[in-house]
Amino acid sequence: MAALPLCAQDGAALFQQHCAACHESGANRAPQTAALKQMSADNVLFALKTGSMAQMGAGLTQAELRAVSEFVSGKKLAESPFPKEAFCSDKGALSDRAFNEPRWNGWGVDVTNHRFQPAAMAQLSAAELPRLKLKWAFAFPGDARAFAQPTVVGGRLFVGSSGRRVYSLNASSGCIYWTTETDFPVRSAISIARRGRQWTAYFGDQHANAYAVDADTGKILWKVRVEEHPLAMITGAPTLFENRLYLGTSSGEEVAGSDPKYPCCTFRGSVTALDAVTGKTIWKSYTIPDAPRPTKKNAQGVQLNGPSGAGIWSAPTIDAKKRVLYVNTGDNYSDPPARTSDAFLAMDLATGKILWSRQMTENDAFVVACGGRGGVNCPESNGPDYDFGQSPMLVDLPNGKRALIAGQKSGMVHAVDPDQQGEVLWQARVGRGSALGGVQWGSAVDGANVYAAVSDIAARPPAAGSSDSEPPVGPGLYALKLTTGERVWATPHPACEQPGCRRAQSAAVTAIPGVVFSGSLDGHLRAYSTADGKIIWDVATAHEYRTVNGVPGKGGSIDGPGAVVVGGAVYVNSGYAFFGATGGNVLLAFSVDGK
Repeated sequence: MAALPLCAQDGAALFQQHCAACHESGANRAPQTAALKQMSADNVLFALKTGSMAQMGAGLTQAELRAVSEFVSGKKLAESPFPKEAFCSDKGALSDRAFNEPRWNGWGVDVTNHRFQPAAMAQLSAAELPRLKLKWAFAFPGDARAFAQPTVVGGRLFVGSSGRRVYSLNASSGCIYWTTETDFPVRSAISIARRGRQWTAYFGDQHANAYAVDADTGKILWKVRVEEHPLAMITGAPTLFENRLYLGTSSGEEVAGSDPKYPCCTFRGSVTALDAVTGKTIWKSYTIPDAPRPTKKNAQGVQLNGPSGAGIWSAPTIDAKKRVLYVNTGDNYSDPPARTSDAFLAMDLATGKILWSRQMTENDAFVVACGGRGGVNCPESNGPDYDFGQSPMLVDLPNGKRALIAGQKSGMVHAVDPDQQGEVLWQARVGRGSALGGVQWGSAVDGANVYAAVSDIAARPPAAGSSDSEPPVGPGLYALKLTTGERVWATPHPACEQPGCRRAQSAAVTAIPGVVFSGSLDGHLRAYSTADGKIIWDVATAHEYRTVNGVPGKGGSIDGPGAVVVGGAVYVNSGYAFFGATGGNVLLAFSVDGK
């Protein structure tokens, strides 16, 4: 597009020149304009100055940045988010017996990351599901993504947000105990621990900062940057074990690397162990042992680097028996591809030393430019982008063996032996796989089966008037035998009713006795019988809500985090303005008869 004559306050023209090419074309990873309208002007400004769009906003003046932010959001800067009535009248502290009550702490319930909630904690049966009704809705002000899974401990709910706030809510009513502002958005789930009389909440933000916060007051106790790369971030929940906090890092360099002027790429994934009391670093281990070095220059003469990538998008898993930590890694961003990308990795819990790795996809180096928008920095490997987005689940098998199980964007579910250097036990295909397909954010296991949701989403949103643009196979929920990977049942996504519906089931799944919950990009949360895969409860969340905190609320696609089931209630986020999905900003609570 030819340059337009601009004045400092012409937000519409600035948007057309600098932003519309992606946000109005269905470009991969770019929220559409309707989703941007749900954001606050402050959040748009943050993204343009220091967040995910900082590279695009680098050439604009402060006045131009403000003009674009207000035009895109349709709002003025610094609007007040909450009425006084949204806050709890009771400010009491967490009970000493909080860990004796129903809870969901962190990402996968415990350090093995099964995502299975036992009956005593769930307090919800399959027979009661048809009576679930909305109990309350809470809106994240000015946000277009509700992308952080809540934690519930001692009757309090803790959750981060894309609006750079962490909240403590009353789990029963949704009123606010406190909010704490963070430097960057908080996508990770929150882990709660008690040291003496101190209750502490731990989480990470989208700039690789780890936080310890007083869980009663929201006061920041310490903050530590665990990775100095400018595009590093923490997406997975921190894992707490024996007074140490273990955090993995991922990055946004796969997107930045698409810019022909960017010297792609120098980020390496890592795990950092911190002292949970002080935040002091105990050890740090990179997923790629070799540091990146100059390789060649691209067609525009920009120096390229490698190896890079192998980020960790999910919570680490702890093997208390063998004193080992396990993670799954993502793809590479540049050549040469590393043998530790798209892999299961085992690290010594005391030192961080890599004990073994088992790679599932070789030569997978990819940046978003490989998707067809120029491709200058696309690696010669030009891999399929088959990251692992989920934590490995450590399980005991009925035959006495143990297994690490995880699904991959390739459409495969893998089981490897942690006691035999990751030797493959079984592999099962449940989806076709793609850069946005396969099995994404989290699977679940009970004593008999593995439950995996399949995305196989198309990279672009549906064309106008189209009922569906996904591949003709894949999206749905699958149950596999824990010991062999043999398919027990498969339930495809129900037929879409509205135009432009997206059937992908990429959100993490959650299991309780007899039931599996799976969210979808069509905005539905569904509950399935573990016996036969029959859908026994289905709720549509993509609509407007009257919220308990007095902020306009609207649901959308369900992606990323999964449902949390605690004390007879089901909590789920709705709204995910990413990859052409429908934005939204609500956290919903359902209970039997809404009581």
